[in-house]
Amino acid sequence: MTKELRVQDIFIYPIKSLGGIRLTEAEVCERGFLHDRRWMLVTPDGMFVSQRKHPKLALLQVELKGQALFVSEKSATDNSILIPFDQVTADEISVTVWDDQMMARRVGEEYDQWFSDYLGFEVFLVKMTDQTRRQVSPKYAVNQESVSFADGMPYLIIGQASLDELNSRLESPVKMDRFRPNIVFSGGGAFEEDGLKQIQLGEVSFQIVKPCARCVMITVDQQSGEAGREPLRTLAAYRSFNHKVLFGQNMVALAEGVIKVGDLIKVIAYKD
Repeated sequence: MTKELRVQDIFIYPIKSLGGIRLTEAEVCERGFLHDRRWMLVTPDGMFVSQRKHPKLALLQVELKGQALFVSEKSATDNSILIPFDQVTADEISVTVWDDQMMARRVGEEYDQWFSDYLGFEVFLVKMTDQTRRQVSPKYAVNQESVSFADGMPYLIIGQASLDELNSRLESPVKMDRFRPNIVFSGGGAFEEDGLKQIQLGEVSFQIVKPCARCVMITVDQQSGEAGREPLRTLAAYRSFNHKVLFGQNMVALAEGVIKVGDLIKVIAYKD
């Protein structure tokens, strides 16, 4: 296994819990890559909706088309909707992601209706505007960073070798999309990311602040929308620490800029 680390894949997930998009380059912003998890589906009382309870969300694919998001069903691509980036209404509502409450703008009734029809219950599509600041937990923030609608942290990095090692233990290998990383790197050994503290990708530095605790969402097959028991069961057998199953590392960006697939990853500091 080569020790040289390079950016292998870059992903964004514009609408929380829907299908991700692989990019060749991405703009690094404080709260996450540009467009990453800036939109979200919520129930009328503002609670976020995710694949944890509604795995069929995995079957909605998102694409970037010009200045808009294009959402379609993977199995019925004629059922689709186009959502302009700047489309919002004046209707601002309070929304909840885990322990955090923040304000968001409703995108519009036609979008609410499309997603509600798909899911079979009422949801609103909301957008996080630049005016909303959702703080990263002070326990992990470096420079009082804010974060998007992501579960809690702006960036998630995983080494390809970590997935390869996990798959060597599974009867049926799983794809990286189960884990919804922002950055996948090649090179290094399994769980190389666990020992990193500060890294530079191209010209942009990141601080690794905590391991990522995994939940039932990684049991959802992103191609079929069906949930099983793996890979959570296997991971729990050897990657459990303090009753949490860990896979991948969360980061904050120490600067803004652009990173690209193929960028060399320079290790600035290792963990003690």
